Amino acid sequence: MPRRFAQLTFTDSVKAAQAHYGTRSHNERYEASEATNAELGARESEFIAARDSFYLATVNETGWPYVQHRGGNPGFLKVLDANTLAFADLRGNLQYQSVGNLGGDDRVCLILVDYPQRRRLKLLGHARIIDLAEVGERAPALLSQLQIDDADATVERVLLIEVEAFDWNCARHITPRFSEREMQDVIDPLRQRIAVLEARLRQLGCEPP
Repeated sequence: MPRRFAQLTFTDSVKAAQAHYGTRSHNERYEASEATNAELGARESEFIAARDSFYLATVNETGWPYVQHRGGNPGFLKVLDANTLAFADLRGNLQYQSVGNLGGDDRVCLILVDYPQRRRLKLLGHARIIDLAEVGERAPALLSQLQIDDADATVERVLLIEVEAFDWNCARHITPRFSEREMQDVIDPLRQRIAVLEARLRQLGCEPP
């Protein structure tokens, strides 16, 4: 079920495009089915906790969007409660475009994709930057709530995201892809099975191929 997504994104221009392409009546039903709150449920929380990356979109003062990738081990994007996400923002290419954009407009869009299962979750929210240098002695307590995978990485800030809306996309046009970790989850049991079969062959006096 969509959660306030159409309310925030179906502008007059979007509705005009829907009418032009003959999907306005379909989207009216979509709007009618939409929940009025944006609380993340168990389904969304489990999906977010399993992701190892997401795309973060911001917009600058001239109206240009900027999309950046964020990644880590599953769980690095933390669901703090039914309306709040957080992650440790690591030092990157030193351009600070996402951070700079948030200084002028705190609205963000996140897209999270499960490529093997062809599932996609879109979230809209307001982001708040917490610079660790400014919180001082409270920084360790803040970071303890988050997952920091790289001990050598420099965490410069924490981003808190208050979720305003979300929606699940259909699976159409999502090409299945598998990460190294996901491939390893498939390959390791096969290797163990092969090792067992080879051991049995040796017991029978046969040399494995």
